[in-house]
Amino acid sequence: MSASPIATTRTAAGMPTGRLAVWWVIASEIVIFGGLLGSYIMFRLSHDAFAAQAAHTNTWIGAVNTLVLLTSSLFAVLGHKAADAGDGPKAARLLYLTAGGGLLFASIKFLYEWPHEIHEGFTISSGTFWSFYYTAAGIHAAHVIAGVVIMLIIAPRAKRNLDLHRVELIGLYWHFVDVVWIFLFPLLYIAK
Repeated sequence: MSASPIATTRTAAGMPTGRLAVWWVIASEIVIFGGLLGSYIMFRLSHDAFAAQAAHTNTWIGAVNTLVLLTSSLFAVLGHKAADAGDGPKAARLLYLTAGGGLLFASIKFLYEWPHEIHEGFTISSGTFWSFYYTAAGIHAAHVIAGVVIMLIIAPRAKRNLDLHRVELIGLYWHFVDVVWIFLFPLLYIAK
């Protein structure tokens, strides 16, 4: 008699424990980002200097990064569909494309956008807006990098048709990362 791994067993409610665990992680992350964004909005509404400082963010770069993340999210959906169909090699290719989108996002952020802003004198200590900006965007970028690392761990096993349920799990996490960016983009780049 072989025992199923704990990550693939079902809870009393019938949900696989891996999926339940990812939802718990997402719920805890919502608390973190919710507190950060709630604080940002409260400061934004009560400080006129925010608008002047926010005017210096690069809306076009933010829009490009939004397109990159949304495209990578499409690849994650297609990867999940391939995994559900039992096509591990295709799911793996799509995970690699999703990870590539995450790496492109982080590269734009860390190699172009932030160095340009810092060169212009907009650092984390340049004002309250910039403190929120670098904190929120930095925490989000850390989540992007974490998602990429997890995808790069999952993809080789998926390619061999192993643990295909994990493609869905990383996809759920990746969609959460995208949704957070959908809130960050207008708050940090558009609302000036």
